[in-house]
Amino acid sequence: MSTTPTAGDLPEDAGHRLEELGEGLFTSDLSVNEFLLVKEAGFHPLGFVMGSSIYHTGVQLRKFSTSQELTKLTEAMYHARELAMTRMEEEADQLGADGIVGVRLDVNYYEWGSDAAEFIAMGTAVKSEDGESYRNAKGKPFTSDLSGQDFWTLMQTGHVPRGLVMGTCVYHIAHRGLGQALGSMGQNVELPNFTQALYEARELAMTRMQDEATELEATGIVGVRLEEKTHQWGSHTIEFLAIGTAVERTGEAVTLPRPTTIISLDN
Repeated sequence: MSTTPTAGDLPEDAGHRLEELGEGLFTSDLSVNEFLLVKEAGFHPLGFVMGSSIYHTGVQLRKFSTSQELTKLTEAMYHARELAMTRMEEEADQLGADGIVGVRLDVNYYEWGSDAAEFIAMGTAVKSEDGESYRNAKGKPFTSDLSGQDFWTLMQTGHVPRGLVMGTCVYHIAHRGLGQALGSMGQNVELPNFTQALYEARELAMTRMQDEATELEATGIVGVRLEEKTHQWGSHTIEFLAIGTAVERTGEAVTLPRPTTIISLDN
């Protein structure tokens, strides 16, 4: 579904900023605690990296009384995020990074119109301090939306992140007819048309996320979130976004210290 951007897609000023970062200065959106734990995990922050895509979403007709995936909108939402992610990865690549931690994906709407949105990806590029490469099966820096604390804990379990994976589905939920509405008035009853539509939409998003993880040769996905966004389409058109960090087991787990038990002396 995606088209890989080229180096020419990055703004000219990005080259100057990345060049400065390559001379020893680093920037990071990690908190002090997260910075410490990323260092403890054996990685050094190189720089704050980002990618952006302002995308115009097309129009797709839908039937009032039919639940269906709006494939044109699904493709637009997926492609726009992929463009932003790829440009962020390209910035990290120019810094010689092994990965990007603390990745955030945002969608912003501006006054230019409801059919245009900015998709932005941002995070902190990091490099392994032991010289080992942690790039994924596609030869790209890994991406992860885990916090610094969760990233450290993951590394202690013998797993490494391979990529931020996602699946999306934009779905139109059919409106209920007058007969259906009157038939259930005042009753406790399941609404099967709504149930089936939402169920199918979520399943499509989850399956697509898992397909991305399989492509990265991952053994699991942690931190999975299933988000629902109406954006500006109205209440009966919803985007379901499944997102998480694909991981692979590469070594033995480290025994973590057990939490200290506090015994109360109060009666």
